[in-house]
Amino acid sequence: MANTITEHGEKPLRKISSSFKDLSSTLNSQAPDAHLDLASFSRACAQVSPLFRCLGIAFRFAEMDYVAKVDDLAEASESIVTLQAMVDRDVEADCIRKAGSHTRNLLRVKRGLDMVRVLFEQILDSKGSSLKNPASTAYSQVFAPYHGWAIRKAVAAGMYALPTKAQLLKKLNEEENSARIQMQNYVAASAHVILYIDKLYLSRGLGIDW
Repeated sequence: MANTITEHGEKPLRKISSSFKDLSSTLNSQAPDAHLDLASFSRACAQVSPLFRCLGIAFRFAEMDYVAKVDDLAEASESIVTLQAMVDRDVEADCIRKAGSHTRNLLRVKRGLDMVRVLFEQILDSKGSSLKNPASTAYSQVFAPYHGWAIRKAVAAGMYALPTKAQLLKKLNEEENSARIQMQNYVAASAHVILYIDKLYLSRGLGIDW
């Protein structure tokens, strides 16, 4: 069995970093009236999926939910050009909070991206080899407020099965120094993208805590 999540020496962390740097650059080039292409966004989000898989059982629920929601956005991109147009279409249809709506799914994808951002921040700040504290902090900050007791308990139990930092880097085909650079790039770029999505919701009075 391969020790990495991809074959032929691919480096998924670099793909994640590059994809979100591109999205961030697009937003910078179009400010202040920025529009984010839905197809490009969904492709970038799909690059993040393997990372959830690397984290093991603790984030299996997140991987399954995230992948399904990203797939929905990718399908929506076949007929909708931008994130803004997608949200506005759901507003007009009065289906924002309905299960399965694109806008509801986008909010959950955004939380997945934010969880990874906090995870990388915590890994960059930590000195040990364990991922338990970084992953626990990321989960408690981003996902836990929206999960019931049963899911929180299952995640807590799964934290003990997390890979070590070295094992994670091996799965991602990265050395520590190169991984730090890619994580730093993602943290900065994704923060810009996440802020843009939050503003899409808040500027329409939709809120982001649901």
